[in-house]
Amino acid sequence: MIVCSCNVLSDHDVRNAVNGGGSVTRNAKQVYGCLGCSAECGRCARTIKAIIDEALGPCAKACCAGCPHAGHPHAANEDGEPATEFALAAC
Repeated sequence: MIVCSCNVLSDHDVRNAVNGGGSVTRNAKQVYGCLGCSAECGRCARTIKAIIDEALGPCAKACCAGCPHAGHPHAANEDGEPATEFALAAC
């Protein structure tokens, strides 16, 4: 599905930016930067934020903005092992 018609970005593009490597993507501006474009009309920002929150799952609410997931207390499971679902990062 096309999320941003100005830059022709799909929901898959946004998810790939969130799940890529590097620092944590938390907002639409960071997604645009990761994908090599910038906001035009801005009507897609809410949808992009919703996709980011969905892609990060519980970590979107548990983490503070911009935190690296490794080393955070909520990034471990019951056995004390790192939880792989919190290992998401972006460009």
